[in-house]
Amino acid sequence: MNSEEKSIVSKLSRRGFMGMGVSAAATLAALAGREPEVVRAAAPEATADSIIVLWMAGGMAQTETFDPKRYTPFEPGVRTERVLSTFPAIDTVVDHIKISQGLERVAKVMDRGSLIRTFQAADLGFILHSRHQFHWHTGYIPPQSLAVPHIGAVIAKTLGPKNPTVPPFISIGQNLEIGGESASIKAFHTAGFLGTEYGPFLITDPQDAASAVRPPADLGDARFKSRRRLYEQVLARQPSYQYAGDFQRESMMKAMDAADRLLTSPSAKAFDLSLEPKPSYDIYNSGRFGQGCLLARRLVEAGARYVEVTTEYIPFRYWDSHQDGHERAVMMKKTIDAPLSQLILDLEDRGLLKRTLVVLASEFGRDAITEGKVGKEVRDQANTPDVMTLPTHYGMHRHFTAAGSVLLFGGGIKRGFVYGKTADERPCTTIENPVPVEDLHATMYHALGIAPTSFFVAEKRPVYVTKDGKGNVIRDLYA
Repeated sequence: MNSEEKSIVSKLSRRGFMGMGVSAAATLAALAGREPEVVRAAAPEATADSIIVLWMAGGMAQTETFDPKRYTPFEPGVRTERVLSTFPAIDTVVDHIKISQGLERVAKVMDRGSLIRTFQAADLGFILHSRHQFHWHTGYIPPQSLAVPHIGAVIAKTLGPKNPTVPPFISIGQNLEIGGESASIKAFHTAGFLGTEYGPFLITDPQDAASAVRPPADLGDARFKSRRRLYEQVLARQPSYQYAGDFQRESMMKAMDAADRLLTSPSAKAFDLSLEPKPSYDIYNSGRFGQGCLLARRLVEAGARYVEVTTEYIPFRYWDSHQDGHERAVMMKKTIDAPLSQLILDLEDRGLLKRTLVVLASEFGRDAITEGKVGKEVRDQANTPDVMTLPTHYGMHRHFTAAGSVLLFGGGIKRGFVYGKTADERPCTTIENPVPVEDLHATMYHALGIAPTSFFVAEKRPVYVTKDGKGNVIRDLYA
């Protein structure tokens, strides 16, 4: 190494990997084990080859989106208890399904899928985003004694890649450096004990996706190979490599080899949104989430196995509406309406919807209550604490785990179907057909031909793809 390379290695060795946080800890927790053995239980023939998860991060208010209730317009002095929905319901193309105003384009594709209205998040004692997002994405309640993998890693490991040059698990839209909750977000963006090669290919901004799979034009083959050697030297000095078993080291190298193959593969074009015709791009272009939906469609066409697109979790932003709930919902529905509906139409037009399961979900729902940053004037009204005096109070503010909405399209799912029922008055809780996380996961795995009782042998114990193998497939959702 020359002096510059030595300096780079020294700096990276001291602090370059310090930012890995929980991800590094998760890796280290799995180092002692050998390659986990997959034990697949008998399952029906798969009805889907790929899955796209559209993650409404922050807690999507169900009564403002896909489970509308009695509409109450805002007026100063309205009592919180009267407000169930801050938008009127609208018709969809399915006579018996109504959804919320602001989702007019989604209303036109509701005949292509099913709507679950009774998703129930677990009672974790603390209704915290990070704990519920970890639970939803892994099937296990934190903390765990070993690094449990993300559902995308489970699918990548169990089914393998569809296209050897396309990452089987791709995550789009979530910045992992969000301040105080960064470690919590990183904790489930990992393949855990399955090995680095099955971890997520992370794309924070879809506009930058092409550059992530394209080496700089002026780099040259010799310099590229030199940088690869340099990176391997840096990696060899890290605890995550030094104390790893042979399987984990091999998995890290396989991940790097896969990245190298992608850089020189024609599949890299799928990441380049500039290649999309402008009329199509413009429909999706509602922001990063919409661009992510377009990228997801292109990646599934190219052979990705699991793609997740998120509206992004940042505390008190986007769906995390602790104030200005109504206006926030207006903004978020504009963000998702066109790209979600167009994604379904595009997949259908290309003959891909039959074999692609699309799932829109959130960690929990919301209920109307004046909480959080609602202003001193409300807190001072000791006799009427539940009265809305300003538009900022109007909306679904409080975390609500007793019911939430999930959309499913394609992959063998029924068309124009509603599953579950919630109460029409507060609390708008589940009254028919509750759907816990393990049953939702079992239903998703079922489409891919993975039985909920399948498991991995990690550290000499079984780790099931659904909690303790007890997830129940909701067969009523399948055609």
